[in-house]
Parts: sequence; C-alpha cells; structure tokens
Amino acid sequence: MTKTVNYTPEQETQIVDQYEAGMSTDEIATMLGKSVKSVVAKLSRLGVYKSKNKAVATSDRVTKADLVALIEGRYAVEPGTLAEMEKLTKATLTLLARED
Repeated sequence: MTKTVNYTPEQETQIVDQYEAGMSTDEIATMLGKSVKSVVAKLSRLGVYKSKNKAVATSDRVTKADLVALIEGRYAVEPGTLAEMEKLTKATLTLLARED
C-alpha cells in the first residue's frame, strides 16, 4: 500500500514561506487548489500556524499572578507576600485590583 502525498516538500517550503510573509491561509489554499482546512492542518503539523484567536488572546491576557502583583503594588507590600491570593477566582482578584 502506497501513501498518497498531499504536499510535496517544495509545496511545504512554499506555504511556510508565504504564510510567514503574511499571506492568508485562504490565499494559499486558492493558489494551491487545496481547502483552507488542509492548508491550516499542514501548517499546524509543520509548527508554524498560529490561530488568530489564540495569538490575540494570549498577548492581551491578564493572569492571576498579574492581578496579585498589582494588588501588592497598590498596598506597598513585598512582592510574593500575597501569592496565596492566586487561589482566589480571577473575578475576585479583578474586583480587588480595580481602581476606584
């Protein structure tokens, strides 16, 4: 039984280069005559695809540790003193860190 090759090594190099240069997965799929899902799957397997939602979410995300550090700064206590507060819910920490 032979395995069908969906992407040649040259195509893999080409789609990685184009994706990293800013070409959308829609454009790459159209150019290659493949589905967008196929292109996204290949880029994911090659370790270069970044989900737009995740990329934005992780860069803008405020962690519990960030909130505790903000609270520590507000009350002028040594960093790490209130580390146990990370056990609180994020909603509670957000309320405590909120500026009035």
